[in-house]
Parts: sequence; C-alpha cells; structure tokens
Amino acid sequence: MDFSYTEEQAALRELALRIVGDHAAHERLKAVEADPQRFDRELWRALAEASVLGVAIPQEFGGAGLGLVELCLLLEAVGRHCAPIPAWPSLVLGALPIAELPAVARGDAVLTAALVDAGSEDPLAPTVVARREGSSWRLRGVKICVPVVHLAERVLVPARADGEGLGVFLLDPEAAGVEAERQETTMGEPHFRLTLRDVAVGGEDVLAGPEQGREVVDWMLDRALAGLCAIEVGVVERALRMTAEYTSTREQFGKPLAKFQAVAQRAADAFIDTEAVRWTAWHAIWRLSQGLPAKDELAIAKFWVGEGGHRVVCAAQHLHGGIGLDLDYPLYRSYLWSKQIELTLGSATRHLVALGRRLAAGEEGGG
Repeated sequence: MDFSYTEEQAALRELALRIVGDHAAHERLKAVEADPQRFDRELWRALAEASVLGVAIPQEFGGAGLGLVELCLLLEAVGRHCAPIPAWPSLVLGALPIAELPAVARGDAVLTAALVDAGSEDPLAPTVVARREGSSWRLRGVKICVPVVHLAERVLVPARADGEGLGVFLLDPEAAGVEAERQETTMGEPHFRLTLRDVAVGGEDVLAGPEQGREVVDWMLDRALAGLCAIEVGVVERALRMTAEYTSTREQFGKPLAKFQAVAQRAADAFIDTEAVRWTAWHAIWRLSQGLPAKDELAIAKFWVGEGGHRVVCAAQHLHGGIGLDLDYPLYRSYLWSKQIELTLGSATRHLVALGRRLAAGEEGGG
C-alpha cells in the first residue's frame, strides 16, 4: 500500500486546491452563503472548464476517465476551503452510479441521491415503496435529508420494490406527486424532505431493478462514506493550519501562544487526530479504488471522522479563544462542516457498533 501520489494525481490535487482556493475568500463565501441557493456557480464553472468535475466520469461521457482516488482529491480541496458547491451529492451520490451524463462533467447538471428515509436511517432498508405498474413504477413514501434538490435534475431514490427486493430509480424532482420541503442543516447547505405521492417513474429511469438494487445501493453507500471522509480530511487540516498560524502570531504575556505548554500539547493532540483522520480515510479510499473489501476500513475512517474530527475542531475553537466564535472570522465554518459530516450517514458510535457486529460474526469486511 503506497499513499504517495502519482504525478498526475499530484497535479490534479494542486489544480483543485488552486481553483477552489481562488474562490474561497471569506467575504466571497459570505456572499454565496447569503444567497438562498448557496451555490457558487462561478467556482462550479471554473472546475468544469478545467475538466476537474468529470475527473471520475468515463471519457466516452465527457469525463477524464480517472477514478475514486482522484475524485476524493477534489473533495479534500472542497473541504479544505469549505466551498459551497454540490461536489459530494452530484459527483459521488449521483454521477458515480450512473456515469453517463456529459452534462455533469460540463457543469450543466447537478445530481443527488435520497439515502435516508423517514423511519429508517439504513439506506439498505428504505421505507419508501415502489409499486410495479406495467413497465413503469409508482413511488410512495418520504425521504429526508436529501441534499441540493433545488439544484438537481435527477434524484437517485432507493425504494422497497413491492416485496421483490430493492430498486433504485431516477426521479425527476419536478414530477407530479413530488413535494419538496426545505430543511436547514448545521452547515447551512439546503437539504430537503421529499414526500412522494404515487410518483410515476418510467422503465427507462430504473437504474437498478429489484434483483440488483441492494448491490447498487451498497456500492453507492461505500463511496458516499469515502467521499465524506475525504471532505473531512480537508476540513480538519484547514482548522489545524489556521490554529497553528494563529497561536504562532498571537502573543500573550510577551510571547506567542504556541510557546505555552498547554497550548502546544492541545495542538499536538489535534495534529495526531488530524493524521488519524487522514490515514484511515485514505486507507479506505485506496482499498475501494483497488476493488478490495473496505467495509471495516470505512467504519474505522468514519469513526475517526466523528471522534477525531470533533476533537480537532473543538481544539481549534478553544485555542482561538473568542475570535473563533466570530462570524467575521472563517474558523466557524470548519466546526459546522465537521459536525454535519460527523452525523451524515451515521455517527461514530453507529459505525463502531456495525464494525463490532461484523467482527463478532466473522464476516469479511476488509483486510
């Protein structure tokens, strides 16, 4: 296992960091966040023009034809600058499973997926029901915490298919019978509650039928978790860097804060946690990219996102003192982003319990 980047990956990482960083000035982010859509279209277009949005989309569909590692390098850059763009829902939840929409690589289309149901947090056990009607289907039920529906052309919807198994459907959010209610999230990104009232879905919009749906959702979930972990790597690195810079220049009693033992020890602990988030995340991402089992590694990475990531951003806030809470100072974004990532698709405890159950049952989940 070699975590060093290839020349192509290093160049992509540098390009993504530069483009996202060029659009990440604090005042600019505040202006975008003040808009109800919370979508930096200029940044999205810049990434598309640099052929970065389509990094994991096959070349025949307008992408670069690279893979999950390269996509996660982009997601890390998004997390580093807390960039208000739908990279995770569109490129991971949407484009990876279908990978056939050139409009996504061009930046002309946004996708998302509805993985959480009212009454069930397990994407493999949805409460939304799909009823077969000839060659078409009818969807009924409620999905919650669905990101960026207001921007999306299609929503990938897992549903229980009339007792036949699990299906995955491409839903038009403007279709008759779809009711979208906006939900405000911790980090401010618009999520939605989708109420589906016998929504018709044609046979051509069935991504996976009842026989393959469970496998497809499981595949989607693994990559969704990997993408969240990659974003968190960027989030905690940014918080740590800001803290190092602040404590090195802010003086108290005639010397920098970093010279005080208690401050240095707290920062050192945050550095260790940041490295743990990084290495566990990239271990899981690497295994997925190699086609290896990665359930255990993803659970470990998501555990560190929740536990280690929380400690890092709390330490950053604490070591900044009062200015860390000032909305005119950009550190607060790291805390809000980290907290939302921590709870998305399961908390640290939930993934630790799942890991323990697999180990107790002797199931193969990694290596």
